[in-house]
Amino acid sequence: MGRTDPGFLVVGQLSKPHGMHGELYVWPLTDHPEGTFAPGVVLRLADGDAREPDPDAPPLRVAAVRPHRGGFLVTFGGVDSRASAGALRGRYLVRPFEEIEPLAEGEIFYHQILGLDVFTVDGTPLGRVSELYEVEPTDLLEVRGEGTEHLIPFRKDVIVEVDVEARRIVVDPPEGLLDL
Repeated sequence: MGRTDPGFLVVGQLSKPHGMHGELYVWPLTDHPEGTFAPGVVLRLADGDAREPDPDAPPLRVAAVRPHRGGFLVTFGGVDSRASAGALRGRYLVRPFEEIEPLAEGEIFYHQILGLDVFTVDGTPLGRVSELYEVEPTDLLEVRGEGTEHLIPFRKDVIVEVDVEARRIVVDPPEGLLDL
């Protein structure tokens, strides 16, 4: 799940060219890469802030794709040389929000979590979610409050409620977690 404004979702980052004919390694930043990196799908290069499409960059249509080392090797229409692929290196890809696969029950998008206010079950405010780290064995919420910072496991036994509409998360942290 990538950072974005409500109109577009960051779905991948272009890495290095692969071979001589314009193929690029793409690091997926979506939970549904199979639908995003498929022949015929049109993606856009993001602007410098990776928030919306770069108005000066043409759309990129996926021509061919194959899995490779945790990501994908992708050929885009019109990108047919190592030099043209190299010019795209490091750029983010975005996709219109309305084209993203629907979420399963209980799932939320990354961008919906950022900025939510976090409270304990007794109503104590802890701060706002400033980042979500996808690490093993569990994702971590970075919550910044006035003069405090907490890393809170994003697990069912800690997260009591996520209410996107009310812009809040309620947590029941294990004893000592907030003292770290």
